Amino acid sequence: MKCIAIDDEPLALSVIEDYVKRVPYLELIGAYENPFEALPVINQQTIDIVFIDINMPGLNGIDLVKSLQSIPQVIFTTAYSEYAIEGFELNATDYLLKPFGFDRFLKAVNKASQSNITSSSTSPESIPSDFIFVHSEHHMIKISLADIHYIEGYKEYVKIHTNADRPILTIRSLKSLAEQLGTSLFIRIHKSYIIAIHKIQDIRNGKVKVKDKYLPIGESYKEVFNDVVLKGRI
Repeated sequence: MKCIAIDDEPLALSVIEDYVKRVPYLELIGAYENPFEALPVINQQTIDIVFIDINMPGLNGIDLVKSLQSIPQVIFTTAYSEYAIEGFELNATDYLLKPFGFDRFLKAVNKASQSNITSSSTSPESIPSDFIFVHSEHHMIKISLADIHYIEGYKEYVKIHTNADRPILTIRSLKSLAEQLGTSLFIRIHKSYIIAIHKIQDIRNGKVKVKDKYLPIGESYKEVFNDVVLKGRI
């Protein structure tokens, strides 16, 4: 099973690295002190287990898990017992309270190995979130879903149009972003456009007005659009 470790404390990372080496069926893909550096790895590779601290500067472990496109099995590793309830509410596989020994670590990974839940079969919507993180200009940018008006797709990247004047450019496919956003707040209306349903200003002549711009509704998307938006099945 492929795994990564995320902890802002180098000593804690070294403990996990040592424990992983003792388990024949575990492969450590990477260890990260900076949680932002781990995000692209989790989103772009097939990771089975994430060992992650909760209380970290910049981005805590719980918010990181909520932001993921697909959810691998999560084992929280933290010195703060007060986070346990919130951790398990996120369907975490286990919760290791520091300092933990190898026996307790092995029990957690055995639980993960016996589970049939993998990143490929876990829905991106299994952990609700009201924001996403995207990589743009060497930064991970947090975007509130409530601020998104529409998303414009190109071949290798998308433009996310928000309340801000300038769109946010990120290297992602429109399809992967649509899967992450889900269908309750957003709908794809064209091969090149996803819109926020609550941001619709006007509909006329086969076009939708969002952020003062009329976007075309593709022929193959009209039936779903009519069913979800016009008939009120949101």
